[in-house]
Amino acid sequence: MSQTLLLAKDIIKTFRNGEQETCVLKGIDLTLTQGKMIALQGASGSGKSTLLNILGLLMRPTSGELRLLDHALTGLSDGSLSSYRNRHLGFVFQYHNLLPDFTALENVAFPAAAPAGRLTGDIRKRALELLDKVGLSDRSHFLASQLSGGQKQRVAIARSLINNPKLVFADEPTGNLDQDSAKQVMALLRDINRNDNTTFLISTHDNSVAANCDEIVRIIDGKIAN
Repeated sequence: MSQTLLLAKDIIKTFRNGEQETCVLKGIDLTLTQGKMIALQGASGSGKSTLLNILGLLMRPTSGELRLLDHALTGLSDGSLSSYRNRHLGFVFQYHNLLPDFTALENVAFPAAAPAGRLTGDIRKRALELLDKVGLSDRSHFLASQLSGGQKQRVAIARSLINNPKLVFADEPTGNLDQDSAKQVMALLRDINRNDNTTFLISTHDNSVAANCDEIVRIIDGKIAN
């Protein structure tokens, strides 16, 4: 039986602008199981990005329950959430968000080196292993600004794995890539999923990306479509 990795119950998110309130998420229930690749789809304004940010502990819900690895996360302090996020979650963004004046190796190592206060030998070794996994061992000392778009996204994928996360959130990971690079990125994510049993939740507008996932979750007007 697959292990429940993340459980979200009755997640509501309301934004307030002065006296005006806008309810973006309207009671989301979602269960993610270990080892799956799940696509999250929805039109612009449906609440997709808000849900991804809440599940990734980057934003707090207005109400509802969130559990990761059977650990209740609701009510934790900002510091505790940040620490938990860094230890258990990984992130891949559409625009990769690399540090342009850092090398590929330094970018990959950063989520582990920053809390440690330095780039240790073990962290360096792990970063080099991940760069090899994504096919960029020969680019480890290139600055991020010297890499192509597809190479930058592969560095971002390696960075997301540096702390051995159980769950990786990918927000439109192919949205800024040409077709060939997009196919390579998706093939890489699938290989990592199968070989390392890493769970991926991939927000995407691309139906070909969704078709390569095990499940598709659709959000419409702040609710999960049945």
